[in-house]
Amino acid sequence: MTEREPSPDLVIEQWDWQLRALCRNMDCTIFFAADNKRGSRRARHERVAKAVCARCPVLADCRRHALRAPEPFGIWGGMTAAERRAKLARPVAA
Repeated sequence: MTEREPSPDLVIEQWDWQLRALCRNMDCTIFFAADNKRGSRRARHERVAKAVCARCPVLADCRRHALRAPEPFGIWGGMTAAERRAKLARPVAA
């Protein structure tokens, strides 16, 4: 028996949250700091991105995606890559 392709409707449902994302038409460099940004410059950059996320109506969907993917770079769902790695490394409470 072969695997079936997912229904287009199911695929659309998985991604339609992005249509409502506050960042949808924003410059993506807001959410992806340059590698040479360190210390207070990087922290300031991350605070700006997280402030956008904090007002976003699909923050939970974005965060869920970033943790499942897992997205290795940038701010997703109000979390840095390091914060996502730390969350994924923690054991799940029963």
